[in-house]
Amino acid sequence: MQGVLPNGPTLDRLRQDRILDEAFATGDPLRLVRLFGITEATAMRYVTAAYPERTTKLPR
Repeated sequence: MQGVLPNGPTLDRLRQDRILDEAFATGDPLRLVRLFGITEATAMRYVTAAYPERTTKLPR
């Protein structure tokens, strides 16, 4: 998608913002996959961005 709205934001950027907003609201990667048709890895990146404390790795 390369369309640009009159005020400047691209359609891709609006979609990314919507996905991130949903990640903040639910924190559920499966919901993101189902709602937006994205891969599991992409959904986890959004959830990690929204809730880094939930997805940090444990110390070894």
